[in-house]
Amino acid sequence: MQDSDLPSILTELKKSGSNTATFGEEWSQGRSAFGGISSAFASTAMGKLVDSKSPIRSLMVSFVAPLPPGEFSVDSVLQRKGKNVAQCAASVISNQQLCLQAMAAFGNSREGFSVEPLVEFNPIPREQGVQFSDHAKRLPSFLRFFEGSWVGGGMPFAGKFQPQLNMWVKHKADMSNFPVEKIITLADIPPPVILTHFSKPPVPSSSLSWSLEFVIPPQQIESEWFYLEFNTEAAGNGYTQQSGKIFDETGQLCALSRQCMVYFG
Repeated sequence: MQDSDLPSILTELKKSGSNTATFGEEWSQGRSAFGGISSAFASTAMGKLVDSKSPIRSLMVSFVAPLPPGEFSVDSVLQRKGKNVAQCAASVISNQQLCLQAMAAFGNSREGFSVEPLVEFNPIPREQGVQFSDHAKRLPSFLRFFEGSWVGGGMPFAGKFQPQLNMWVKHKADMSNFPVEKIITLADIPPPVILTHFSKPPVPSSSLSWSLEFVIPPQQIESEWFYLEFNTEAAGNGYTQQSGKIFDETGQLCALSRQCMVYFG
């Protein structure tokens, strides 16, 4: 196992009494850490504050400032604990600067009326897609830690706007000890879908805020491969709103994503 892989970084953070750890430049995306990993830092620290039997139900993230490679710390606090739900907050800090703020809700399962997800699952097989490895020189360095492929169009810088982006993704590392962070990091891989409009990089863009809702407890998800289906809801004045669904390879809906992102182009 490499020291720079995600389980190693999260293990360091989980074992740290001061919630301190380090990560390398290979996890960067431009000036900052990949948003999925910085969000995973927050969730790991918040998870230490609650009962492990109470799964995460929602995560809300505000990307305040770039998180540079190197040492970071997470200040986490249990805001309230009720009979069924606990709410936590976390701040990811580097060089005494606030880089990310997050809140998460953890809730016990309860019996009651339920509704099956009203979604369709009919993806193009990943073997027919465009592999990440085929475009390694054009992709952010953090994608070296994942396997994946674009299917059905929607690739960034295709030169023709497409409102939907679809991809298959999986971790190269064994994430069995971090089921929550496994989903969080995968769910943030898709870039702004609006980048399909542009013909060539660079087009600076980044997430401002992100909400991730877990349809089922991550601890119950056994799949390694996941299918991501993301859509542009609107874009204008330099900002774009997109939503996404994260399925396991059997078609089970695992999580719902929504982001507000900024772009310059």
